[in-house]
Amino acid sequence: MSYTQEQIDRANRVDLEQFLRSHGEQVTKSGSEYRWKRHDSLTIKGNKWFRHSQSRGGYPVEFVMEFFGKTFPESVFLLIGEAPAHNGAAAAPSADFRLPPRNRYAAAAMAYLRQRNIPEELVQEFCKEGLIYEDAQHHNIVFVGKDETGIPRYAHCKGTEGSFRMDVQGSDKAHNFAYRSDGKSLFVFEAPIDLMSFIALYPRDWKMRNYLSFGGVGAKALEGFLSERKDMETVYICTDSDKAGNDAVNRLLESIPESMTVIRLLPCEKDWNEVLKHKDKLPDGKYISRRIMLRGESERKAVPMIRMSEVQQTEVEWLWYPYIPFGKLTIIQGNPGEGKTFFAMQLAVACTNRRFLPQMEPFEPFNMIFQTAEDGLGDTVKPRLLSAEADLDRVLVIDDTDNPLTLADERIENAIRENNARLVIIDPLQAFLGANVDMNRANEVRPIFRRLADVAQATNCAIVMIGHLNKAAGSQSTYRGLGSIDITAVVRSLLFIGKVRTDPTTRVIVHEKSSLAPPGQSLAFSLGDEKGFRWIGAYDISAEDLLAGGEGSKAELKQEQAAKLIEQFLSEGRKVSIAEINKEAAERGISERTVRLARKSMGDKIASERQGKDWWIWFKQ
Repeated sequence: MSYTQEQIDRANRVDLEQFLRSHGEQVTKSGSEYRWKRHDSLTIKGNKWFRHSQSRGGYPVEFVMEFFGKTFPESVFLLIGEAPAHNGAAAAPSADFRLPPRNRYAAAAMAYLRQRNIPEELVQEFCKEGLIYEDAQHHNIVFVGKDETGIPRYAHCKGTEGSFRMDVQGSDKAHNFAYRSDGKSLFVFEAPIDLMSFIALYPRDWKMRNYLSFGGVGAKALEGFLSERKDMETVYICTDSDKAGNDAVNRLLESIPESMTVIRLLPCEKDWNEVLKHKDKLPDGKYISRRIMLRGESERKAVPMIRMSEVQQTEVEWLWYPYIPFGKLTIIQGNPGEGKTFFAMQLAVACTNRRFLPQMEPFEPFNMIFQTAEDGLGDTVKPRLLSAEADLDRVLVIDDTDNPLTLADERIENAIRENNARLVIIDPLQAFLGANVDMNRANEVRPIFRRLADVAQATNCAIVMIGHLNKAAGSQSTYRGLGSIDITAVVRSLLFIGKVRTDPTTRVIVHEKSSLAPPGQSLAFSLGDEKGFRWIGAYDISAEDLLAGGEGSKAELKQEQAAKLIEQFLSEGRKVSIAEINKEAAERGISERTVRLARKSMGDKIASERQGKDWWIWFKQ
């Protein structure tokens, strides 16, 4: 006898709070959820549970199996109090099947998967789904296979040391290790490691596809999956590039319905994990050696489409708001000798030694790459960095002595990832375009900068390029950069640096283009006298006036304006809500971020408390 799907579904709808109370367990209310006294890291809400210490959860049947040590049939019986009612429905998991006890931590499993180059964030995703964990007794990795309702029916143990591997007793190979989605394409592999390696190689939109491991080259897992998902449109056979993998293709093909397109993807190494381990040595990201159409009317690929409703909305992260964003391209342009490189040095100091720029929010120091083609490292760059008090251990340079670096060079992305760099400065960009690239031809420049923009976004690194101006005086400011206008178009932030005509020691940074936030104030710094580099403050001048030799005038920083506004509100011992201050600041063109920075700059002078939904502040006595 076996439980019907209707009985299993009813078991998974049981309210867990009521279930625990009925078994004499103590649960306490915590917001909209309940906590179980015996497991304080676990919360329940209705028929769902989540164990925060392991970042995993699920429904009642798996809950009873996990915490009460019951088999699948015993768990269903405990939840609904009914004996199995066999009526021809699919059989429940074997009474002998039981997942190995779970270790509280997964250090051994994580270390093993790191050795296989599987990204940690991908491992965490599988752990959250309850598909991977570390067993408590032997510290093996356990790969769990579930059916379409989320019930565990299969488990495979892989030793983290040595060659041990074994299916858990009672496992049903028809429900092997898999990642399921609503997508209509299925990728099949010989082993879980190959499955995860393939996702690491092709991570874009991977959650919109289905992935299945056979645990060998047998067809039972494929037949089981397709029996549940008859809506599949395309199956990609991704077995190893060896005799066993190639011989299995025809057998697998016989198990796939005629209505489905079938494509064989051959890895360029023996298997997909070998491809992942050697991917940095493979040219142009070509990880597939051959793509073979096994069944289908045409090899014409559908046009890849992105549905905006499925795009994850993210916020822009800033290195220096609103001038330099992380994950994007920024360009600083100006004539030779007007302070562009000196300013870049100050940026390097801010990132490596906490000597922050005006209105810059504090952050922990990080590594950065300073790539220059105009100044000598030993006689110019290092002395200037030392003078500015940069942390030289965090300032790195790609050694391109034997092979000149270009903006299209994959060494840029590799260096960013290998050194966890969050800022790259390229000075000047014209020197790194490559000998065969005409910077005035849009069709040659555009793909180079698009690729560089993709690198910035993929690594969340701020890439700042320094460029020279052309001699077209009187032109619109955005057309003054050397080369194609496409260079200016692709960057998300454009800054100009120029001298003030009446005072050559005063240089001004003008924020000419800002695609991600309102343009920032123009800022002035002094350079060229005995005091060296020092900030002056806000400056009132346009890009056109600056480049034409205009004068402008000193202004007040937005943060200074915000600080004065706060002082006005809090005068005479008044207590004021932050919302009220922010509203007035917005009317004066001051952002909430700037108001927050101003409050932080006042330090211990201000006290605060929460009243209802808002915070109120006042001056301490």
